[in-house]
Amino acid sequence: MFNFMVTSEGGLTTAGYAIAIIAGIVLFLAAICFAGKHSEKHKLTTRQLVFCAVAMALAFVTSYLKIFTLPWGGSVTLCSMLFIVLVANWYGVGTGITVGLAYGILQFIQEPYVLSFFQVCCDYILAFAALGVAGFFAKQSHGLLKGYIVAVIARGAFHALGGYLYWMSYMPDNFPKSLTAIYPIVYNYSYLLAEGIITVIVISIPAVSKALAQVKKAALGTSL
Repeated sequence: MFNFMVTSEGGLTTAGYAIAIIAGIVLFLAAICFAGKHSEKHKLTTRQLVFCAVAMALAFVTSYLKIFTLPWGGSVTLCSMLFIVLVANWYGVGTGITVGLAYGILQFIQEPYVLSFFQVCCDYILAFAALGVAGFFAKQSHGLLKGYIVAVIARGAFHALGGYLYWMSYMPDNFPKSLTAIYPIVYNYSYLLAEGIITVIVISIPAVSKALAQVKKAALGTSL
């Protein structure tokens, strides 16, 4: 079914890249519409367009700034997840999830690997969309910090699910069967929690925390 989109090595064909890019554009436009509908004026604003676009661009750029990369995929980046979480913190869960979906498409275009449609959904679409759950904590005390931690855990859950259902069947024959139950969890959370700890330390620095608070006010159009 997906032969015209996927090569024998699990990468994307030209048609696959075209479809992924179109899907990413559609999802990004949907994210902007969500942002507009959830604004105080209930309409699309240039401000929301700019902040969503800049946040996604920064997430994409910093995803290339890798501190280290694991052999079976996954890496510790320079706080790339934070920028999607910021969108959820600014504009709510709906916008955060939709921007996460669009960002997942960009990640898929950046480093595609296809075992099955559901594996792609777990590793790219659902995993990054899960970062939007940070929006549930936006109005709480230390909401950005709480939301970020929960978002990282939620993303890891989908990666682990994909590991259980698909990736474990590709492990070498000498891989210890006793580790099958915990390996996807340990593997995926090893790099996610490492990046999470780094990011939490960074956003907990008083100067950074104040700067992010000012950026949120600018994103929402409130007085500085």
